[in-house]
Amino acid sequence: MLGRIVTVIVDRPLGSAHPKYPSLIYPVNYGYVPDVIAPDGEEQDVYILGVDTPIDIFTGKIIAVIRRKNDVEDKWVAAPMQLAFTEKEIRDMTDFQERYFDIEIEM
Repeated sequence: MLGRIVTVIVDRPLGSAHPKYPSLIYPVNYGYVPDVIAPDGEEQDVYILGVDTPIDIFTGKIIAVIRRKNDVEDKWVAAPMQLAFTEKEIRDMTDFQERYFDIEIEM
């Protein structure tokens, strides 16, 4: 999975509110990979790091997988081809949502 190039449909652009929890504002773009089904039965979710404006679609590289130990699904982390982030940076940028889970980050 790591290093794979994916196209992500962004359904929660940077600055948008979570549909069920309106007080949760997305500080990063977030979306899904069409036709890739995650263990929860939905399309695979992806955080997009390194893009500082709201977008609708993104093609980039999977740089990490967030493994949720207390949930059925993992989250992918994508970035533009030329960018890299440390585990701490990934943890900090996804903490707005991942703080509610016991996670480890595979890089």
